Amino acid sequence: MKTKKRFVKHYEKGFMPWVHEKPDFNLVEIIDSWPVKPCKAIEIGCGTGTDAIWLAKKGFNVTACDAVETPIQLAKEKAEKSKTNIQFHVLDFLNERLDNTPFDFVFDRGYFHSYRTQSKRNRLAKRVAGVLAEGGLWLSLLGSCDSPPRQTGPPMRSAKNIVDAVEKYFEILLLKSSYFGNEQENPAKIWVCLMKKRPSSPKI
Repeated sequence: MKTKKRFVKHYEKGFMPWVHEKPDFNLVEIIDSWPVKPCKAIEIGCGTGTDAIWLAKKGFNVTACDAVETPIQLAKEKAEKSKTNIQFHVLDFLNERLDNTPFDFVFDRGYFHSYRTQSKRNRLAKRVAGVLAEGGLWLSLLGSCDSPPRQTGPPMRSAKNIVDAVEKYFEILLLKSSYFGNEQENPAKIWVCLMKKRPSSPKI
């Protein structure tokens, strides 16, 4: 709940450094080169919908959610202008029920890293596994602690933070260093982590 309140305040103040007008190039590269074929997908923490809209245009059946109402309203307006059909929900993914499961692909850009404790990151990994079909994929773009020390910007997580949270539920297919695709002059360094649900992972 603290995370949600923090983002509500950011949107109220118009402080939205994570907003980007073009799809993140890391997402584009994974979809195009891995490849990840069009399927039933969900973006968690979708913000103003840029990446969800791009996925829909690529032929994915997209659901997108965010815990804050303001970005969802903006995302709906953008989707309508772009003539894309996306199911948007104001929803706390970690704690609230989600219908229309399972999904084949989960994407998050800066959602995983927003959880400060290992226990909550563990819960999130279990939750994501629970909404995925067998063999489903999760692509997460999350802040890296390889960036120089700073006072602002995305949370900084280590590779160990990721592995400790997801390894029980996911096979890590790709973990590489990159940076956020946005309009900033010096975007923050990130991890690009592509994971496959293990057969023993839980169902919800």
